[in-house]
Amino acid sequence: MTFSQTLACAPARPDLSAPPMGTLSPPVPYNALAEVLARYRVGRPLTVEPVAEGLLNRGYLVTTEAGPYFLKCYVDAATASRPKILAHHRAMAALNTLGLPVAPPLACAEGGGTVASRGGRMFALFPWVEGRHRHGDELGPERCDELGTLLGRLHGALDDVCAPLPQPSGYHSADPAESAELARDLRLRAQEHRPSGELDALVEHRLTERLELLAEHAHRRPAPEAAPPTGWTHGDFHGLNLLYGPNREVAAVLDWDKLGAQPRAEEAVRAATLLFNDRSSGALDLVRVRRYSQAYRASGAATAEHLAAAVHRVWWERLNDFWMLQWRYQRADHRADPLYPASAGQLAWWCQEYEQVLDAFAN
Repeated sequence: MTFSQTLACAPARPDLSAPPMGTLSPPVPYNALAEVLARYRVGRPLTVEPVAEGLLNRGYLVTTEAGPYFLKCYVDAATASRPKILAHHRAMAALNTLGLPVAPPLACAEGGGTVASRGGRMFALFPWVEGRHRHGDELGPERCDELGTLLGRLHGALDDVCAPLPQPSGYHSADPAESAELARDLRLRAQEHRPSGELDALVEHRLTERLELLAEHAHRRPAPEAAPPTGWTHGDFHGLNLLYGPNREVAAVLDWDKLGAQPRAEEAVRAATLLFNDRSSGALDLVRVRRYSQAYRASGAATAEHLAAAVHRVWWERLNDFWMLQWRYQRADHRADPLYPASAGQLAWWCQEYEQVLDAFAN
């Protein structure tokens, strides 16, 4: 089946009318957390410790008489509705049943549902999974293979447990003329930013470089019909959403809030650019990328042609993406500032090494 609709290319520009996400999420009082926990069969809470806040939720490591748990408070308006949360929970439970490393939420004592509401907020309680995050440079060749296989298995399993997806007729990609206009505006803001610092100087340099790259590559804008097939995806597959066990095996894939439909091979490419990069320069470890990509393709999730199309579209997306700078200069939100140097460096490197990157993913 095909839609006649042509969809927008993700990710969209940030909503500049919204304040920084952190300001929308006041801490949850202890008494409210205790009331929520009382709805589960986990005994009396002994300790409650906030976990580093993400953009979409607040999290707490809760130790109760029954052991440790992760309590999640849903914050972002796009995902904090009961129907969406329940749909994500059903998918997680189904993936767990299929033997995939996904820890589904616990059911409440009364009613059996997995969502507890209190004071207008939605909560869910999950088993606490022991493990640690690892960057791609900590993974040997076999673990790179396993990660590619795992993502392919997840994509295939999501097709089985989620609703059938008709294929859109295409995806719009970013307009380089609009991107150049935005780059000029952000460069001016960087020049005028006070107090001025090293990051502002780097931004000015990188945006001048970006304008040159946009002009040089404008003719390479992907056509709407050039996207690889659409499928269900995790939506945010990267190192901070992966927990590794003691033998460096993936113990859990976390944070399914962005579960949704997109060109599936593009998630595989985006994930690799976040997992297998040099954390200073942004350059990709193409040896590890090749192992991971070959395993992903061998799972049957995508062909070499799909990966090649995805590489081009993700490269174009990055060439036209300015969300970190929009947060800094248009929203006064500086949480993404530390990510910018490597991200900008990766794009410049990718433009120079385009054919080698394509070969690592598709051959």
